[in-house]
This record gives sequence, structure tokens and C-alpha cells, in this order.
Amino acid sequence: MDSVGLLDKKIANYVEQLNTKQKKVVLSVAKAFAEEGTDGDIWEDKAFVKELDKRTKELESGKVKGYSWDEVKKITRKSLSEIKRK
Repeated sequence: MDSVGLLDKKIANYVEQLNTKQKKVVLSVAKAFAEEGTDGDIWEDKAFVKELDKRTKELESGKVKGYSWDEVKKITRKSLSEIKRK
């Protein structure tokens, strides 16, 4: 399997482990990256900036829980060890 195929497989495996809310976040990030390649500077995209501002306010107000970098690493390590066991 080539490196792109392996990467696609890894991404798909992680996406399968996400809940619906997490999948929506991943989709918005993926769309932003995809659109960045075709539309130019992502920071000039008013809808993207508006969404980012909204999510920042939700994090700052405590409406949604964010994850620290240490929490992200811990969750990722746990997921990787579970994948390796399969």
C-alpha cells in the first residue's frame, strides 16, 4: 500500500471512533483545508472566520469543553494502543 493509501486508512480508522459531534468538527476542518486549496487565503473567508469566532466564544464561555494539548496526547495514545491491539 502506498503512503497515501495508508494515510487514508489511518484517517478513516480514527473517524470511525468519533461521536457525531466530533465528526462534525472534523468535517468543518477538512472542508476548510479543501476550500483553502481552491479559494485562496482561508482567513479572507468570512463564513470560516465567523465559525471560528463562534467556536472560540463557546470555548471561552465554557459552553463547550475544549481539550488541553496534554489531554489530546493522552486520548491519542490511548486510541493508538487500542488500534495496535486489534
